[in-house]
Amino acid sequence: MPGKAVVIALGGNAILRHRETGTAEEQFANVRRASRRIAEIASDGYAVVITHGNGPQVGDILLKNEIAKESLPPMPLDVCGAESQGMIGYLLQQSMHEALLAAGLDCPVATVLTQTLVDGDDPAFENPEKPIGPLYTAMQAKRLQEEKGYSGSSWPE
Repeated sequence: MPGKAVVIALGGNAILRHRETGTAEEQFANVRRASRRIAEIASDGYAVVITHGNGPQVGDILLKNEIAKESLPPMPLDVCGAESQGMIGYLLQQSMHEALLAAGLDCPVATVLTQTLVDGDDPAFENPEKPIGPLYTAMQAKRLQEEKGYSGSSWPE
């Protein structure tokens, strides 16, 4: 009989929480906290698969690209997404390994970088609405909307 399995999804906002600045220490602390809880689930005999979001993280990477564009070539969104996956995967793999050992479980932890194939003609891409990146004040958002043509469709009034 196969063992029990569970898939756990950590949102990017669980890894980089509201009002945090996004330091490695902050994100490691959040991932370590989650990893301890996930290790408890593994201790109950579950095989665990963890997926994660990356909205705040990839947004920060894009913002770094924007700030540094005069000195370094900016990377496209797919490359920034891969960069964020690598970082978050590293945080999760390190933290899960530590948490599993602390729980008395010596089992392997692996990170898998993913890719998504999309149809560029999909009408859903005509008006993208999934926000990524930092939260802006109304004044900052208005300025970015005027300067860069951001839609503002998901911004609060």
